[in-house]
Amino acid sequence: MSFREIKWKVIECLKNGKVRFAVRRGIHLKNLLSTGDVTAQQLERVIHLAGGQHYELRTHHLDSSIDVHIITLWYAGVNWYIKGYFAEPNSVFISVHH
Repeated sequence: MSFREIKWKVIECLKNGKVRFAVRRGIHLKNLLSTGDVTAQQLERVIHLAGGQHYELRTHHLDSSIDVHIITLWYAGVNWYIKGYFAEPNSVFISVHH
């Protein structure tokens, strides 16, 4: 799947409420979407602006069959870090923070 396809799939998940959050320590610091400090609409805007140069693909550290998508982007004076994967039909966010 190309970055463009991944980007639009994540945005569609955000628009349709098909969002889950990875369980982890420090979630209040590492996932601002799960805490409500960042809205789905705000995150859509950030992801929409991302290009291929802002994207990295890695495998999940616990399960190498899972592709983890990472976006790092400077936007509105903030350096964004967005990390997640797909677990159909949802987008699972591991990290959303500055």
